[in-house]
Amino acid sequence: MSAIQPMEDRPASRYETIRNTLREAILSGEAISGLVLVEGPLADLFGTSRVPVRHALNLLHDEGLIRRFDGRGFLIDPDGTCETPLRVPVTRKLLGLEPQEDLIDYRPLGERIYDHLAETVIRFMVFGHYRIDEQSAAEELNVSRSVVREALMRLRDKGLVEKEPYAQWLAGPLTAQAVKQDYELRMLLEPDALRQGVGQVSRPELEAMLERIINAQNAGRSVQRSDIEQLEKDLHVTCLAGVNNTRMAAVIRQCQIPMNVGRVLHEALQTSNDEAMLVEHRLIFESLLHGTIESACSCLRDHISKARERTLQRLKVLSVLPEPEAPGYLERLS
Repeated sequence: MSAIQPMEDRPASRYETIRNTLREAILSGEAISGLVLVEGPLADLFGTSRVPVRHALNLLHDEGLIRRFDGRGFLIDPDGTCETPLRVPVTRKLLGLEPQEDLIDYRPLGERIYDHLAETVIRFMVFGHYRIDEQSAAEELNVSRSVVREALMRLRDKGLVEKEPYAQWLAGPLTAQAVKQDYELRMLLEPDALRQGVGQVSRPELEAMLERIINAQNAGRSVQRSDIEQLEKDLHVTCLAGVNNTRMAAVIRQCQIPMNVGRVLHEALQTSNDEAMLVEHRLIFESLLHGTIESACSCLRDHISKARERTLQRLKVLSVLPEPEAPGYLERLS
């Protein structure tokens, strides 16, 4: 089995990393049929909370690789023939991982909790308005309340949550009006940021970015969501990173939150339609490589305008889809 990179270096979310690791172990036969998978031990092995483990197990269950049984946890049974549960500790060796491979998340606890809460808020804010309960989050994530509060304060600074009287933390909803306003600001700011920042990106880097776009186009409908997110990062993060105005950079980052609507829709439908986005990205990078910066900035402005309309359409689709199961510390308000 291939080595597992540290989770913070991977484009996939934490639950996807866990799901992919377990899926490969099951399909390769490293994790044998009949093995019992339980949330707690798996969370310890992956160095995370139980929430992404639970999500990963539910996805594996939906795929038919594991099943519930008369006992705690899930039973690995891809063929539907296993009758006897095998209750042994799930170890690195059992998953086909070498001892030296970096599977555990070694980041500081505060960073891990912050990333987890940010991922959760972004995932659910497209479905409505939520209250976040500090104490429940601390208990579910097995950390102190002060760690959760610090993470929420950082999320407030980024505009992802707000604090109401009586110590209530609120998240969402991501409304059509908010999406329009964010994209209007991006149309004004990102072309100028590209003009300022692209000089810090080398030609070989730009060529590699264009090659990734072409590879994604060639992959068609089979393109991976992680590849799409890398392309978004290439253009909207890496190429803009050289902007000198730090306040402009902060506003751009905050206004890019609606970009996550595409990821949420992909998770819900397990499909992604990004052909138009790929064409628009390709035009921008071809202009950059030809040295026509103003043309690239114009193409970027046009791309953001079209992306706004696609995002608004995706919000409409999400409004009629079943809402995913929320963690216990999120209370739906509307």
